[in-house]
Amino acid sequence: MAAENAKDVAAQREASGESGPSAVVGATTEDQSFSSYLSRTWAKIKAGESGVLPVLLGFVLISLIFQLQNPKFLSPGNIVNLLVQGSVFMMIGMGQVFVLLLGEIDLSLGFVAGIGATVATLLVAPGSDWPWWAAVLAGLAVPAVLGIFQGSLITRLKLPSFVVTLAGLLGFNGLMIQLLGAGGTIPVASDTINNFANGTLSPLMGWLMTGVVVLVFAILTFSKDAKRRKSGLVAPPMGLTIAKIAAAVIAGIVLVTISNMNRGVARFPLSGMPWVIPIVFAVLLAWSFLLGRLKFGRYVLAIGGNAEAARRAGINLRLIRTAAFTLAATTAGLGGIIYASRLRSISTSFDGGTIVLYVVATAVIGGTSLFGGRGHPIHAILGGVVIAAIVNGMALLGLPAAVQLMATAAVLLASITVDVVVRRRGETTR
Repeated sequence: MAAENAKDVAAQREASGESGPSAVVGATTEDQSFSSYLSRTWAKIKAGESGVLPVLLGFVLISLIFQLQNPKFLSPGNIVNLLVQGSVFMMIGMGQVFVLLLGEIDLSLGFVAGIGATVATLLVAPGSDWPWWAAVLAGLAVPAVLGIFQGSLITRLKLPSFVVTLAGLLGFNGLMIQLLGAGGTIPVASDTINNFANGTLSPLMGWLMTGVVVLVFAILTFSKDAKRRKSGLVAPPMGLTIAKIAAAVIAGIVLVTISNMNRGVARFPLSGMPWVIPIVFAVLLAWSFLLGRLKFGRYVLAIGGNAEAARRAGINLRLIRTAAFTLAATTAGLGGIIYASRLRSISTSFDGGTIVLYVVATAVIGGTSLFGGRGHPIHAILGGVVIAAIVNGMALLGLPAAVQLMATAAVLLASITVDVVVRRRGETTR
């Protein structure tokens, strides 16, 4: 029992970015004021640890530029369309975050997503006639097996994740083609699965589901801060906790209000929140809870921060790393099903290579470090919104795909530059 407690404390310190005796004995929330907490946060920002601030400011700047060029950019219809467009990158990106937190990378997630979509589509096709929920479960189980396979190669044979998952990118592309048949396109023969990305909730259901998400977020936020206070760790003052929840409430109200506006045409009105939005946020809540409240998440952060220290603390590095690759692959499977839902079909033209590059960009632009130890599933959401905004805005302006790719590349380079600068400053101040 004592060894287990020591392991948890060590992992929690690593996950919190704290070390040494002061990590647990330091100032508690009761010892600090709201102003002192903000002062300490501002000091971190000046030192380069700006968190999600750069991506938020970047999104505001991008939105202003495109809105000035085309007033339709911030219209209700385009905002909802932007979120739906970015949902696949957000979903797969949330899985990639767990791999990046370890200081690893998974280049195969694009085609892992494609295989998940292919399996689900084949099982609901005429002749198989599986119920939609069973097909979805199978579409998640197969990617999970692929994740276990790759994770085992990386952890047991000590192979580089870059090489293993690059081989997976090539091999899973071939497997997907084999399943579909050369040049094959298979429609999704399930209205429920098609509604994942194309269906809309009623206005009342949109309010109810958003209320549930915000309520769960509030409970998790309060309980997380309370646990830190109880453990003697530094926690945000109550005023800041309330401010976070208030911001989530306001964001939820704005999102539902925009979604419930008519974004169709006179003959074909369209309103209501797309199903995919609460699906993405449900996964976000689940993976945030997993990362922030369970031992698995603390161990992932600890390994990414200092693998040797985590090993000495008694953490099973092989098991946690394999589990992270499995989680990423399973999440990618759901992202692939959403992709197929949006197009109402899956085909051999599925470009998993490009998708995985956008997915890595999504996580990094959002704030996850490529060097491990720093990241959160919310980063994939923020990065996905930025990438979708760039692609959507340039499409509204009629710019070619070449310009869109170059603009995304510039944003990615800026993000990784910030990451490297922050890392170097942190090493200098130690």
